Amino acid sequence: MSEIIKVGMADLKVCKPPDGLTTLGLGSCVGVALRDPILKIGGLVHIMLPDSTAIRGSHNNPAKFADTGIEELIREMEMMGARRSRLTAKLAGGATMFAVATRSSDVGMIGDRNVKACKTILERMKIPILAENTGANYGRTVIFYPDSGDYHIRAVGKDVIII
Repeated sequence: MSEIIKVGMADLKVCKPPDGLTTLGLGSCVGVALRDPILKIGGLVHIMLPDSTAIRGSHNNPAKFADTGIEELIREMEMMGARRSRLTAKLAGGATMFAVATRSSDVGMIGDRNVKACKTILERMKIPILAENTGANYGRTVIFYPDSGDYHIRAVGKDVIII
């Protein structure tokens, strides 16, 4: 019997089929889903902020940050047998959730910064991004199925998108 495993905010989980992974409330946060397509091992991390080095004492929760969360997710997937060289990624979230007077505001642009940080880290690790549903001004809830690689994205008032 399959289970949909909940990934909290600033959290990460890994699983094998038939299980799936879900996270709720991706506003400016980014849900990075990784998959080893051979072993069908999947992982999901709920990234809140782009850079752990900008915040003192931030190493208590590596899943909170793009730079440490993606690395930790890969480490846990490798412990289950996944190979970094086979991993692929899908991204969702990174919305602009707050109206701000200027586009230079760090608060208003955190979604964009989160997406950019995730893409930079994945590129540096040579993990291809197969698809994304990022930006805009609305929150998302996602479910990731490692068996198929389908990433279901739900948002209030919108059709379900599968990437």
